[in-house]
Amino acid sequence: MAFVILSKILKKITSSAAKRLKVNNNLIRLLAKTVSVTVIIFGLVTALGTVGINITAIVASLGLTGFALGFALKDTISNILSGVLILMYKPFELDHYIKITGFEGLVVNIDLRYTELDFLGDKILIPNSKLFINPITVVSKEKKQLHSDMEEN
Repeated sequence: MAFVILSKILKKITSSAAKRLKVNNNLIRLLAKTVSVTVIIFGLVTALGTVGINITAIVASLGLTGFALGFALKDTISNILSGVLILMYKPFELDHYIKITGFEGLVVNIDLRYTELDFLGDKILIPNSKLFINPITVVSKEKKQLHSDMEEN
């Protein structure tokens, strides 16, 4: 029970610290949830060990499960981690016009999995991991204006 209370306290502390540092809301939620779940799992394993249950097999199975899930979800995890890095380092931001591997458009949304571009009314979703593998061109404001003029015609 103490670990559940501790996880809620740490979740609030993490959220408030991240808000003071002006971190993106998606990152705040992800970080707070990660801290909370980690503390609860640690508390559960500690409680089982305290009760007298042999936790060696449980810890080993958690490791194997983590490995299997990591391998199965490697693309999704790659996109999420890339999304976190994009939101942290901000190589481009909303309303920037970018080009990447044959696609180009105005950045209208950046979330943890995809970056959404708008090109002449078409919606283009690019997985964030592709934004780390391929070169990105952030187009100047003059070319962005050209895009706006093309949309109006």
